[in-house]
Amino acid sequence: QVQLVESGGGLVQAGGSLRLSCAASGLTFSNYAMGWFRQAPGKSREFVAAISRSGAIDVYADSVKGRFTVSRDNAKNTVILQMNSLKPEEAAFYYCAAGLHSNYYYTPKLRGEYGYWGQGTQVTVSS
Repeated sequence: QVQLVESGGGLVQAGGSLRLSCAASGLTFSNYAMGWFRQAPGKSREFVAAISRSGAIDVYADSVKGRFTVSRDNAKNTVILQMNSLKPEEAAFYYCAAGLHSNYYYTPKLRGEYGYWGQGTQVTVSS
């Protein structure tokens, strides 16, 4: 049974930082590209960042480039999203996702490319 469990959410002031973690189990982690998405109330779930199976390639939504960093540790089955300079409009539930892909360097950006999702962790940014 595949499980993705996010942690690290919470309340932060605008301009502050948070570090989200996602622990994966029940899968061969290195076979999966990993992604982060977010969903604010009343809005659709949007892509934030993705990292390839190898960890060599990472991609970001334009809105977070230069402020967010995604990384992974294949030995620990963990993916991290470091978020800096957070803005109030980035308050949302943040979701970790895993997508099985044969391409070692692929970084999927579409929701449909991910087969497994975590339950999400809430990020609140006060102004």
